Amino acid sequence: MEDEEAAAVLRAVGRQIKMWREAAGLKQAELGSAIGYGEEMVSSVERARRVPKPDFLDKADEVLGAGGKLSAMKEDVEKARYPKKVRDLAKLEDEAIELGAYDNHQIHGLLQTPEYAQALYAMRRPAFTEDEIERYVAARMARKAVFDRVPRALITFVQEESTLRRPVGGRMVLRQQLEHLLEVAKLRHVSIHVMPTDREDHAGMAGPFRVLKLQEGKTLGHFEAQLHNRVISDPRDAQILDMRYGMIRAQALSPRESLAFIEKVLGEET
Repeated sequence: MEDEEAAAVLRAVGRQIKMWREAAGLKQAELGSAIGYGEEMVSSVERARRVPKPDFLDKADEVLGAGGKLSAMKEDVEKARYPKKVRDLAKLEDEAIELGAYDNHQIHGLLQTPEYAQALYAMRRPAFTEDEIERYVAARMARKAVFDRVPRALITFVQEESTLRRPVGGRMVLRQQLEHLLEVAKLRHVSIHVMPTDREDHAGMAGPFRVLKLQEGKTLGHFEAQLHNRVISDPRDAQILDMRYGMIRAQALSPRESLAFIEKVLGEET
């Protein structure tokens, strides 16, 4: 695990499962057989090396007669599945009344389909394991709760034209991704802008970033670049990013023009 908070949760869950298993007089292989998992998986969960899925905890709870005590850990375990930087970002998103994001090399994470996100993580180098890819994709999809929460946040995106054309995951994945963009854009509190490649004036040449405006009036910036993930809290720096984002939106296509543009690109892909 990459952070002590999540590791502590998994160690506590592992100890509980081991305690209940031994009290029931079962070996790891026997428990695994009873709940449909291998001995190695049971061993890894008890040693806090693997994150148990909700199904694992529910079945173990039933087989071991834990009376709901293991199942009750699902919520804490689910949070521990997500990397710390994702958990921290999700907290900020949950507090924001306005979110704006500019991306120039991929579809923004909040707009991605699971297939698109999986393709992105699969091409990372050094390569992620299958478990790591699953964990990161699940974390990214969980952040989409920001679209559904009440009160609604105002959410805007500016996507470079190139991100609509790059066939991440293959042509089928790209088509599904473009269709998803059109569906998300129907939400009244969401707007998507496309920045055409032929624009001469462009305030976002320094790279992708986000602006988050919180309930108490504070504005934060956020960006990821290679191995770095940073929240910008200095008021002056956050103000500059807010200004730049406003200029980028003004230079991009309007939401209506952008939807027509996405539909055009989708038509070219079919």
